[in-house]
Amino acid sequence: MDSINSKNSKTLINLLRGWPSPHLLPAALLKKAADRALTDPSIFIPALQYAPDPGYQPLREELATWLGRAYTTPPSSYSQAEEICITGGASQSIACVLQSFTDPVYTRAVWAVTPCYFLAFPIFEDAGFAGRLRAVPEDDEGVDLAFLERGLRSVDEAAAGVDGPTYKTPGPHRKLYRHIIYIVPTCANPSGKTTSLSHRRALVHLARRHNALIISDDVYDFLQWPILPSPPTTGTPPSALPSPSPTPLLPRLSDIDMALGPSAHNPPGKAFSHAISNGSFSKLAGPGMRTGWVHATPDFAYGLSQTGSSRSGGAPSQIAAAMLHALLASGDLDTHLATAVRPALQARHAAALAAVKSELAGMGVSVRESSEDGKGQFGGYFLWLTLPGGLQAKEVAEHARREENLIVAAGEGFEVPGDEGSVRCGGNVRVCFSWEEVEDVVEGIRRLGRVLRRVQAGVGGEMGDGVGSGGFK
Repeated sequence: MDSINSKNSKTLINLLRGWPSPHLLPAALLKKAADRALTDPSIFIPALQYAPDPGYQPLREELATWLGRAYTTPPSSYSQAEEICITGGASQSIACVLQSFTDPVYTRAVWAVTPCYFLAFPIFEDAGFAGRLRAVPEDDEGVDLAFLERGLRSVDEAAAGVDGPTYKTPGPHRKLYRHIIYIVPTCANPSGKTTSLSHRRALVHLARRHNALIISDDVYDFLQWPILPSPPTTGTPPSALPSPSPTPLLPRLSDIDMALGPSAHNPPGKAFSHAISNGSFSKLAGPGMRTGWVHATPDFAYGLSQTGSSRSGGAPSQIAAAMLHALLASGDLDTHLATAVRPALQARHAAALAAVKSELAGMGVSVRESSEDGKGQFGGYFLWLTLPGGLQAKEVAEHARREENLIVAAGEGFEVPGDEGSVRCGGNVRVCFSWEEVEDVVEGIRRLGRVLRRVQAGVGGEMGDGVGSGGFK
């Protein structure tokens, strides 16, 4: 592969990498925030010391206020910083949740809404759930609730009366859950789908019936925008684009759960969540900040803070948390999102979508155009392409890399390991529009079109059954 690629004179285009564009990293704003944090002893002394277990208190308080303004729920629900636990980002947070609230025997399965963010799989497997990951398909409104309910019931019935001893002792500040449900409910990676409010409510009730914990990755909530009818002129800077109006945010699954009060599965006097919001600054202020938060009931947030790996020294990212507090409290983060990040992603999405329609649609490729059908809005970093029947994404991606120096994400990688048969994604390709320059995103889609035309014509007979047979649209 490398020897072949070394002879390819085309510039490499990477439409797999789900990173923010270097142009959108707020270095100057973070420098300003760092200067403030590191020149005031009342800030830098605690910020450079070991952290309190739940995290940097000023950031917890500021986040509680900021999130309270953002979500369409009663403001009183967000007045408590005790509902916030600072984390080392969304992925590290999942690992800590699994350390503290699951047991390799007591917890029966992890249910992942599929297609699923593929880098979550190793985290679940490291926690002892290899072979017990279960795929749950999406439906028109998000997660297929009937499928999930049948699966939960079947696993519970099969395990009734056969549980062995638990290997973990949660103690007074934590509890163990029977199931974990993993979902990206807003602008899902990779499908782009947003789960409807009715499905969110039903999912929370389902989790409560089965003593399950929903880990809701809410990393794209603040990266949504109205869909542009046509892409802006090439080269237009984000500052010259009209700032898209903030999209009203659906209630988080954690909001819905907390409004219901303690469940029957709680220990006496405790109120542990059945749904938590896993937030992150990675897409807002830069992945290198390695800082995020969990929103949950105060009992759950405190219990998470007692995870041994983070409690040793307190919450992670203490100095970064102090910088982010300054960025948030000053209003600079809101301004950055409104005037730089959302307009740029909106324009990139419009350009990528137009390229897909002009270069790929005629070959039978389809794409999800909005996060919610009929709502005229989108969000996140990705387009999820469906290839015409018979084409396998893995083989298309191999041809693209070899022949066009183009990297795309084959859908097979978003299938759940060990349960691939439940939800197949081999006919899909994920295209990221956030990382490469806009013109390279468009050129990458053109290159993908050339690959598909050659494949459909039967050129390069390494593809799967049906290639060149005339069976494509």
